[in-house]
Amino acid sequence: MKRFAFTLTVALLLSTSMWAQSVYSFQTVNYPGDNFTQLLGINNSLLIAGYHNADQNSGFTLKLPFLFTTENYPNSMMTQVIGINNSNVTDGFYVDNSGNTHGFYRNQGSYTTVDYPGSQFNQLLGQNDMWQAAGYYSLSQDNSTPDFPYVYDEMGGVFQVITIPGAVGGAQATGVNNSQQVCGFYIDANGVNHGFLLSFGVLVTLDVPGSTFTQALGLNNQGQVVGAYLDANGNSHGFIWTSKGGFQTIDDPKGIGTTLVNGINDKGVLVGFYVDSEGNTDGLVAFPH
Repeated sequence: MKRFAFTLTVALLLSTSMWAQSVYSFQTVNYPGDNFTQLLGINNSLLIAGYHNADQNSGFTLKLPFLFTTENYPNSMMTQVIGINNSNVTDGFYVDNSGNTHGFYRNQGSYTTVDYPGSQFNQLLGQNDMWQAAGYYSLSQDNSTPDFPYVYDEMGGVFQVITIPGAVGGAQATGVNNSQQVCGFYIDANGVNHGFLLSFGVLVTLDVPGSTFTQALGLNNQGQVVGAYLDANGNSHGFIWTSKGGFQTIDDPKGIGTTLVNGINDKGVLVGFYVDSEGNTDGLVAFPH
C-alpha cells in the first residue's frame, strides 16, 4: 500500500521492543448504504475524519454514533478527509477534474489548496493544533515516482521538506503533533517499508518485530504512534507504539489479519478500518479500557 527545503541531519535509532496488550472495546462504523468506509483521524471531542465510496471517494466528518457530515472540496472529482485537530480543522486531498491530486485544509468552512511548488501530486495526511500539517509531494501526476515528505505551516505558507536517510524509494510524513514530532514511513533500496518517528532531532525507525512491512500513520500529543504492518503470512494488523513500551498489535475482532489503524487522539481512542468476512471495508473505533 502506498499511502499509500530544510534538510535534517539526525541520529538513527531502531525500536523493536514489544509490550503487554491493553484492552480495547471496538465499534464498527459504516456509512449508510455503502460497503466501503474508512475512518482516518479523530480529535479529543471524538469528531472523526474519513471517507466512503471506493469508486468515487467522498469525504466526511462523523460525530458518533451516526451523524455524518459530507466534506468534499468544491467541484472536485474525489475527496478524502484524513487529519483533524482539536479546533475541528481538517485536511486531506482531492482530485480535480483534470485528474490532478492536491492537498487541502479546511477551517470554518473555508478550503485552501496546498501544493508544493513545482510538484504534480500532493496529499496532506495529519493536522496539529499549531496550524501545521504533515504530508508529501511527488513530481509525477500519477504518483509513480518517489515521494518527498514535508510539514506545511498553514499560517506562513512555508514548506519544511524532511530528508530521511535511506529513503531511496521515497517517504511520506503522515502525522505531526503539537510538539512538532513527525511520524511517517519510508521505502528503502530493497523496496521495504519502514515506519518512523522524528522526535527532537532523532529519527526512530519503527519496525514491528517479525514484520515485512511497517507504516506509521498517525500520532497524538502524548507521542503515541499508530499504524499498520504485515506479518510473515502477508496479513495486516494495526499497532500502537510508545517510546517506553514499544509495540502493541491491534486487531478488530471482526477483522483479524485485515486491520489498519490510522489515527489516535490524546485519550488513546483509535480509528481505522478492516475488511470483514464478506469483503466489505468497515470503519472501526477502538476505546481503551
